Amino acid sequence: YDVTSSSPPRLPAVDTVVFAVGFDRSTGHKIEEVYVDGLRNVLERCPADLKRFVYLSSTGVYGHTSGDWVDEQSPCAPTRDGGKACLAAEKLLRAHPQFGEKSIVLRLAGIYGPDRLPQMAQILRGEPLPVAKDGFLNLIHVEDIVKVVQLSLSAKSPDLFCVSDGHPVRRGDFYLHLADLLGKSLPGFEPPAPGSSRAARARGSKKISNRYLKEQLNPDFSYPDYQQGLRAIVENSGTTDPLN
Repeated sequence: YDVTSSSPPRLPAVDTVVFAVGFDRSTGHKIEEVYVDGLRNVLERCPADLKRFVYLSSTGVYGHTSGDWVDEQSPCAPTRDGGKACLAAEKLLRAHPQFGEKSIVLRLAGIYGPDRLPQMAQILRGEPLPVAKDGFLNLIHVEDIVKVVQLSLSAKSPDLFCVSDGHPVRRGDFYLHLADLLGKSLPGFEPPAPGSSRAARARGSKKISNRYLKEQLNPDFSYPDYQQGLRAIVENSGTTDPLN
């Protein structure tokens, strides 16, 4: 299903739509074409009696850089293209005359899981990591995202949730822990290349609160912090080198 098509097919008769569309730079599309125009295309082709529309957004909508706590009430001032596109998509959904009142927005923290561990290859090769070690990482395991999506179907409508495990960690500590689990020595850090996406990401630093998520949906996370999540990924790989 190509959400960027000018005339994608109508969706079948369903009760719920979950819009979980990533951005692939290799397609040649602009991120706004995928996140905003793509969402509009899908909304126009939803069945009229749809009961719930769940949009997977990003905590990138916040532009905080000082490492302070952020929640659903915090102001949004994204500085990166992805965050700007997600915020525009959220506004489009909320303003929709038919489905805005049936919508749930899930602002996801950094997603990790099997085959999705940032910088693992560099650690295994003994290369310095091009990251800002002092900024905060906010994480959520992919399996726990699925749990939250399922729970959100019973939430009041409309609603907004920050989806994080609630245990922000400084990037340096995260990669030190990962290297230790892999049985490797961390080779150190180096500044991200100027103008790169990593450099833009490095300027952001915030701590995502999941208090409202817990109060309203009470998810039973399989991986309530990054230590447990990383340990399970490495152990389940059967080797200290999950890439082999």
